[in-house]
Amino acid sequence: MIRVILPQHLRTLARVEGEVQVEVQGPVTQRSVLDAIEARFPVLCGTMRDHVTFKRRPFIRFFACQEDWSHEAPDSPLPEAVATGTEPFMVIGAIAGG
Repeated sequence: MIRVILPQHLRTLARVEGEVQVEVQGPVTQRSVLDAIEARFPVLCGTMRDHVTFKRRPFIRFFACQEDWSHEAPDSPLPEAVATGTEPFMVIGAIAGG
């Protein structure tokens, strides 16, 4: 099971509290984790990535093992600690301003 931490606004939309867990078949990548999240919580489709291009939405960041994975290739394997459930995959709502 992959542990996922969603930002508050997405947890509210999905009607969940705290950390969620998803099952990923095959390699654990950003794409496979996001596919699993959207399959389990269809209301989140299009909130983290575009419906058509599947590119990350602006102001959404992805973290694994305290590292920003937002600009990594979607099919790059995530760290072993995320794949084994030791560390969570984090979806963060970025803040902009000055």
